[in-house]
Amino acid sequence: MGRDVDQGAFSREDRVRYRQKVRRCLDVFALMLDDFGFDADRPMTGLEIELNLIDAAAEPAMRNDQILADIADPLFQTELGQFNLELNASPRLIEGSGFADYEQDLRSSLSRADERAAKSDATIMMVGILPTLTERHLVADNLSTNERYRVLNDQIVGARGEDIELDINGVERLRTHTDSIAPEAACTSLQFHLQVAPDSFADYWNASQAIAGVQVAVGANSPFLYGRQLWAETRIALFQQATDTRPDELKAQGVRPRVWFGERWITSIFDLFEENVRYFPPLLPICEDEDPVEVLHAGGVPQLGELRLHNGTVYRWNRPVYDIMNDRPHLRVENRVLPAGPTVVDMLANAAFYFGLARGLAEADRPIWSQLTFSSAEENFHAAARRGIEAVLHWPRLGDVPVTKLVLETLLPVAEQGLDRFGVAPAERDRLLGVIEGRCRTGRNGAVWQTETVWAAERHRGLDREAALHHMVKRYAELQRSNEPVHTWPAD
Repeated sequence: MGRDVDQGAFSREDRVRYRQKVRRCLDVFALMLDDFGFDADRPMTGLEIELNLIDAAAEPAMRNDQILADIADPLFQTELGQFNLELNASPRLIEGSGFADYEQDLRSSLSRADERAAKSDATIMMVGILPTLTERHLVADNLSTNERYRVLNDQIVGARGEDIELDINGVERLRTHTDSIAPEAACTSLQFHLQVAPDSFADYWNASQAIAGVQVAVGANSPFLYGRQLWAETRIALFQQATDTRPDELKAQGVRPRVWFGERWITSIFDLFEENVRYFPPLLPICEDEDPVEVLHAGGVPQLGELRLHNGTVYRWNRPVYDIMNDRPHLRVENRVLPAGPTVVDMLANAAFYFGLARGLAEADRPIWSQLTFSSAEENFHAAARRGIEAVLHWPRLGDVPVTKLVLETLLPVAEQGLDRFGVAPAERDRLLGVIEGRCRTGRNGAVWQTETVWAAERHRGLDREAALHHMVKRYAELQRSNEPVHTWPAD
């Protein structure tokens, strides 16, 4: 939810009017899909990176307001916690040297931001969950000062009507309660945007769902929360639980969670927007002045503000996006499954793997979603979050297969073909997919490096868990600046 709001108390009339406007927007969207000219000639891509701020002691630094003021760059924005920032890379094509351009721009922006952060005695860190976060950090008082976060917190907690339970059982177990959505701020992600044509959206979304588990397994980077080792990608479970508006009774009735994998393959982007409207009550019933029917009949481009706002409060792991750029509407798949970090090159390798694999599978003669059940795709997703690069996933014609074998022997060639169709320079293609290959051959990604380093600190340095986590975070921050892929980092 990237827009500002200035309301906290919503009346019954607000909610009724908003529901009517959302449904009116949905009807207009259906008409637009039938005969409107969407921008899809040259598909653009985009990246968003959620960042952490740490101090010299490797503790979270609650200083994003001051640091944002010092950065003074519109590409950087607030995120949920005061120790968070978000960097939105400028959209671009990935053909030719597009990935190299992304890398240069990201490294330059992050370096400049880190220099500004240093004025506030802080450092920027890219990781799925900051390992030194504790329960005392993740409280409502540490939410960012932007009013939209307080309103969102009040609406989610109010809808639930009771404290939010966190219960994650992994290598160790965490059970606790929270009276706010502040623990969600621990979940710092890497998000990819891929512009697609209306008639091919379903293929790309289905392909993205099918490979979500593979992405998470190879890119996992969130093994610690509140001092405990949980899942390889603990962020998946934490995000779902920290924003859950359902008390136990509604869970037992099968009411869908707002952080949602979905439940079926689709045939149109409309399926997803219609599900969002049908299944999820509004959290932020804020109405715009626009009448989308009048705008459409007048030959304009409807903003569909209510529908877009509602869509932004349903947290699908692959989210449909309707947006407008240069007075032309377009559609995007927003891929939200991955954590931030460890380095820029690691994140761009994840991007190349996703963009290439999504296109390769979306344009395959026999769709992967005609061979893989949706429930298997979801089971793969959660198995990957728990086990990371050691996960065993189910894949058509292969059965249950280690994810490293699946990637090396089956999926990397598909990703290579997909990148070729995008026109990516062969040298860039091979360099970035080579990082994915390196992780799979060594069995080491960010989550593995973190756990190995903490274990080594505990066993060989005699540190307790808290001290070992602080040692690891400091070392991580040093190695991150090298921009060397994480599978090459020493565990010391």
